[in-house]
Amino acid sequence: MDISIHSTFLPHEDPNASLAFYRDALGFEVRNDVEYGGMHWITVGPPGQPGTSVVLFPPAASPGITDDERRTISEMMAKGTYGIIVLSTKDLDGTFERLQAGDAEVVQEPTEQPYGVRDCAFRDPAGNMVRIQEQR
Repeated sequence: MDISIHSTFLPHEDPNASLAFYRDALGFEVRNDVEYGGMHWITVGPPGQPGTSVVLFPPAASPGITDDERRTISEMMAKGTYGIIVLSTKDLDGTFERLQAGDAEVVQEPTEQPYGVRDCAFRDPAGNMVRIQEQR
């Protein structure tokens, strides 16, 4: 079986702030930016990895959810408990310093975890947890 990750979806509430975080702070390239009805779906991804993308989407546009569910999603996003992505880098300390200097919300400084990885964590502008692990 040959399966790879093509894309993953993370919610956003402010397309400009999310774009600034993923493009400017993380260095991802913008692959698509679709506007419809005042909402934006922005596809970004790491340079040199055209087959892997993150789609930043407006959760209010999700079909089939109720207003109560939309409120719950907004509350979970505000607490940082709705979306998560785990990235990896060869230079964890340098990546941490660059993101911290760019005013990203630090959740955890680089730490050796008891389960065998060294990582750090930030929240993106929508509250999504962004964990970054050091490649070994």
